[in-house]
Amino acid sequence: MGSERITLLSTREIEKMRRAGRLAAQLLDYLAPMIQPGISTLELNDAAEGWTQEQGAKSAPLGYNGFPKSICTSINEVICHGIPNAKQILKEGDIINLDVTPILNGYHGDTSRTFFVGTPSPKAKKLVEVTEECLRRGIAEVKPGAKIGDIGAAIQEYAESNGFSVVRDFVGHGISNIFHTAPQVPHYGRRGKGKRLRKGMVFTIEPMINEGTWEAELLEDGWTAITKDGKLSAQFEHTLAVTDEGVEILTSRDR
Repeated sequence: MGSERITLLSTREIEKMRRAGRLAAQLLDYLAPMIQPGISTLELNDAAEGWTQEQGAKSAPLGYNGFPKSICTSINEVICHGIPNAKQILKEGDIINLDVTPILNGYHGDTSRTFFVGTPSPKAKKLVEVTEECLRRGIAEVKPGAKIGDIGAAIQEYAESNGFSVVRDFVGHGISNIFHTAPQVPHYGRRGKGKRLRKGMVFTIEPMINEGTWEAELLEDGWTAITKDGKLSAQFEHTLAVTDEGVEILTSRDR
């Protein structure tokens, strides 16, 4: 996951992260209307790649450790890192997470949302809503002096109180002009544990919440992670900066 040393970003660097983050939010807004039954995940990927290039940016996932596409498209039981392809067609009732990371002027904006394809089942709707609330609750813990464990504890408590589970195998991460760096940010844990948050730290919170067991399996492609029991998984992600007052969401859509 990169070096263990946590880099504190300068005001100037955070402004660059803000611009990249804004672009990431705009990319998800651009893709959102296309998420309809009948579209392939490859079409979503190609639309994302074209739009990203038009903005003078590039797609961080493309070629990252051999990842073959520009975005991750994770449908239903796929937890994360789903690879877009032409044969994978969205159908009524699916849920899909789009995870995008444009690089603008060397800095990364990393965000994801889970979308409904048509009308979701009541269970899928609840899972997605709880997952988004998990992200909000994790973000609410971020301020100077807090501990990384506070974030995971808030997420785990809310997810499990709703009958869902928190994925352990994938975590949030530091991010800057490097895609993945310290600190790691688990979405489960105990309050008061882990590294202390300081102004200038920038990292993602990206809870993956499962309908059934938290356990994951990796497919033969070496990327696609699915739920061990084949039940649904949802995810939401923002990139954040720790500020004097608390937290700034760098990938917020309402800038």
